[in-house]
Amino acid sequence: MFENSHSAKPLVYKLSGLWGNHEGSMLLWVLILSLFGALVALFGSNLPARLKATVLAVQSTIAVAFILFILVASNPFLRIQDPPFEGRDLNPILQDPGLAIHPPLLYLGYVGLSIAFSFAIAALIDGRIDAAWARWVRPWTLLAWMFLTLGIAMGSYWAYYTLGWGGWWFWDPVENASLMPWLATTALLHSALVMEKTRRAQSVDHSARDLGLLALADRHLPGALGRADVGPRFATDPTRGVFILAILVFFIGGSLALFALRAPVLKQGGLFAPVSREGALVLNNLFLVSACATVFIGTLYPLALEALTGEKISVGAPFFNATFAPLFVPLLIAVPFGPLLAWKRGDLFGVAQRLLGAAAIGVITVAVVFAMEGGGPILVPFAIGLALYVIAGALMEIVERTGLLKVPLATAFARARGLPRSAWGAAFAHVGLGITLLGSRRRDAVEPGTHRRAQARAIDLDPAL
Repeated sequence: MFENSHSAKPLVYKLSGLWGNHEGSMLLWVLILSLFGALVALFGSNLPARLKATVLAVQSTIAVAFILFILVASNPFLRIQDPPFEGRDLNPILQDPGLAIHPPLLYLGYVGLSIAFSFAIAALIDGRIDAAWARWVRPWTLLAWMFLTLGIAMGSYWAYYTLGWGGWWFWDPVENASLMPWLATTALLHSALVMEKTRRAQSVDHSARDLGLLALADRHLPGALGRADVGPRFATDPTRGVFILAILVFFIGGSLALFALRAPVLKQGGLFAPVSREGALVLNNLFLVSACATVFIGTLYPLALEALTGEKISVGAPFFNATFAPLFVPLLIAVPFGPLLAWKRGDLFGVAQRLLGAAAIGVITVAVVFAMEGGGPILVPFAIGLALYVIAGALMEIVERTGLLKVPLATAFARARGLPRSAWGAAFAHVGLGITLLGSRRRDAVEPGTHRRAQARAIDLDPAL
């Protein structure tokens, strides 16, 4: 604590100084692990007693592993032989309200995913993953996903307005460490939603189970990357990295072994047509998991190459732009189709007709932006047009369900108030996806290369790691 605080600091930065170093950040990690376990114990009264006990046992095992880690390799309670009268100051650039809440939000997202993993392991032990399981796990997964989204957005905005990088995303390993669990959790949410609504879809059941296990691996990657040489700090103590990797091997290896043992006896689901809302979900998850794997390989390949050959390389934006974007463009084109398709068997041509207006908005936008730019590369106008197409398509379901353009305004508002929260949540989430795509266009000429990376390391960019 003395390394990042002193008595004259404002209270908010005294608190944020608690997680301003490695030991304090891991203490916060364990605190949130315990908090989520306590929340399940307090508010899990609707869970079957056996499932609840198993979930809490798995969650407690994870907490014990990290408590051992902080006691053995990162003890925040060690005594200082010559305690100073005043502590050191926190880096001035980190003394920002946005960054003060950015690490706790990220941790609530990262660590909150442990509940999804605990539910997945409990379901494997019981040999049961069905609609009831999806109904129990979805609120906890959604809570963690919301915190993770807010944490990523807060960190990106802080980097933009404080550091003046001219953009909000640069494919830095620290950023990628938060993107990977976000992608896996987004896929898990879609799987759980369909399982809960349809009570069928065999491949969806399997993908939800697999994604619940994947969530733990991606959740711990921020910790592992922060203790390796791709993170901004703590690379001088290999003991910590080895301990984190041992935790990863134990839980991921154990969960995969359990999955292999229990998969044959799990209940099978029903079938569905390729063109259906379930089929759209499977396509969605295929693209999301592939994109997650792309980020994973690009982030960890330099580490593996250095460990095997001693050669140091840097994988940056050119690689990710060339591999990640082609996976997300077809996904973004398909996003408005999913909510409009019927369950089990849908009408692709009929949905395409209903989306003609959104497609027209996108095409007109591409033409207008291209003309305003005076020609040149088509990618920027295409990205802006695609973003507006996604936004318009996301609103199309709300417009149709409320009859906004067909009935009196008062009637449409009354129908809107009666819509389920899940419909509004899906629409806002997809609109946010379009807005994120709009923000991907940098207007400055700031290069994200070595200058940015060196600056990040110099100021200890992300105290959460």
